[in-house]
Amino acid sequence: MAGFFDRVLSKFSTDLGIDLGTANTLVYAKGRGVVLSEPSVVAVHRDSGEVLLNGEAVGETAYKMRGVAPKDIRVVRPLKEGVIADYDITEKLLRYFIRKAHGGRTLVRPDVVIAVPAHTNDVHRDAVINAAEGAGARNVYLVDEPLAAGLGVGLPVTEPKGSMIVDMGGGTTEIGILTLGSAAYVKSVPIGGDAMDRAIVDYVREHHGMVLGERAAEDVKIAIGSLAHLREEYEFEVKGQDAETAWPKRLVLRSEEVREAMLVPASEVVRGIQESLGNVSPDLASDLIDNGLTLAGGGALIPGFDRLIEERTGLKVTIADDPMRAVVKGTGVFLEDLRRFAQVLNRGGGRSSPH
Repeated sequence: MAGFFDRVLSKFSTDLGIDLGTANTLVYAKGRGVVLSEPSVVAVHRDSGEVLLNGEAVGETAYKMRGVAPKDIRVVRPLKEGVIADYDITEKLLRYFIRKAHGGRTLVRPDVVIAVPAHTNDVHRDAVINAAEGAGARNVYLVDEPLAAGLGVGLPVTEPKGSMIVDMGGGTTEIGILTLGSAAYVKSVPIGGDAMDRAIVDYVREHHGMVLGERAAEDVKIAIGSLAHLREEYEFEVKGQDAETAWPKRLVLRSEEVREAMLVPASEVVRGIQESLGNVSPDLASDLIDNGLTLAGGGALIPGFDRLIEERTGLKVTIADDPMRAVVKGTGVFLEDLRRFAQVLNRGGGRSSPH
């Protein structure tokens, strides 16, 4: 009978799991699955700080304003390298997404599970909790992203054997070696998709004397970016400004050039993986030889990233199914069974941290 009532109540649950990312925010609603995935961007008036369009200029709407907004409007990404850089705007972003996940109304303050980078210190963890509470959450639980990602992709993280997850987001790459429901070793590398975009911008300026916007660089990365040689190389036309005259300029980039640019930050990520492998016990190392590592996040979608890691570590690499949703699906696993994972979430008076 208790199971029946639990199923009925879950249909009316307002509880949410949130992957609060530098580039994108994803939301999981208990009993419904992933209900929202939008850029972590807010457009505000420069003087008043008010969100444009009566509070609706958040996510996709704000993202479209990047690079084209007038000077009296700020288009802000309030998280940098996975941590809050602008508290007030992060709270507004969370409030908007919590409301949107509930169809525009919230009758009951939700319990919220939020994934945070493993390196996040107590000050930044408190900032996430305070922002979520200010946005309308009742109880806030924090979980490290590597553990959430591992659960989200279906790794046997609660079993007595080692699993490895590498999750590249917009601001950071989270590396976790997991066993018995916790992390034997975690590392955050402050490099993600944004660093790839910046590397493309820098390359184009240095080699072609052209200033490329962030959105254009991201388009290049998605269209012809790679981290290993392709069977067929490609070209892509980009538009920007001449670095000297500031006049409009167009250019055709080759995929070999883009790969050369992207390999610089990608190599830093690989070094982080190698360092992590040097910090585990012999038994866990043996497990990783057998099981390899799983690649998740937006980085998993870059052609050749798996091959680059395999060549430089000797481990087999599996690309996760639905890699962009790995972390938020993991928060959903916690959300669906908070009692089971209470020790991992370490809730205390509604304010929690995994440490």
